Amino acid sequence: MSGRDERDQRGTAGPPGRWRRPDASMSLLADLFEGRLADPGYAEAAARRRAAGNAPAPRRLRALVALSLLLVGVLLAVAGAQVRRGEPVAARQRARLVDEIHTRTAETDGLARRLDRLRGETARLRAAALARSAAGRRADRDLAAAETAAAARPAAGPALVVTLDDAHRAGGGGAGDEDGRVYDQDLQILVNGLWAAGATAVAINGLRLTPTSAIRTAGEAVLVDYRPLTGPYAVTALGDPGRLRAAFTGSAADQRLAALRDRYGLRYGVAAAGSVRLPAAAPSAPRYARPAGEKRK
Repeated sequence: MSGRDERDQRGTAGPPGRWRRPDASMSLLADLFEGRLADPGYAEAAARRRAAGNAPAPRRLRALVALSLLLVGVLLAVAGAQVRRGEPVAARQRARLVDEIHTRTAETDGLARRLDRLRGETARLRAAALARSAAGRRADRDLAAAETAAAARPAAGPALVVTLDDAHRAGGGGAGDEDGRVYDQDLQILVNGLWAAGATAVAINGLRLTPTSAIRTAGEAVLVDYRPLTGPYAVTALGDPGRLRAAFTGSAADQRLAALRDRYGLRYGVAAAGSVRLPAAAPSAPRYARPAGEKRK
């Protein structure tokens, strides 16, 4: 066996018969891991600190660590109990607010129906009074045209119904839900597209729109003339369904809604309706008025 082979078997280049550890060059690291210090000065300094009482005893240190962990555990348990106790209270308060909203909404709807009946009775009495003279009949025709333009009279006929609703979310929650919601600007674009397509009257979920109607968002609710509406949103446009569909298909509004449907799962559908009746819109108070015949200054 050659000398190189023998050194290779012994793992060192030292003289024959003497074996050295492979980690002999890492003796300092080995001493540190095994708890030994080669320099006696380290041991002497440690002994002086223990004698002077500067270094805490291992038992005392372990006791302090255990006490700290115990305090942290108690604080976490108390915080968790407070959160669990607060959840039922918040749920009850939310349920009470939801019930109150439903009650107030039902009262408002009842008052709106009563207002419609009174408005219809007033219109009949007014028409009967104006029909007694030629001037009154001309005034009634002019008033009818103005009320129709202001959505102050009921309207009926065939219609095109466009439905929008939030996207289905199988997992529930998540940032994607925000993208799949119907926002006020989506309804604004849809309504403007239907007007541009030739609709003679438009309503959202049965709420008639006027030329000055406002569609806004408050929190997660869509407000139409300050009344909250919930999905699905059925936008009804009076007019010939075939002509309306032909004019609306491919418009900017149709392209936007189709893109939202394809990208975020927004539910979007168009259907024709044979006969629909839309109620009159709530009258708005005039901002400026002057007696008939008075000249403007």
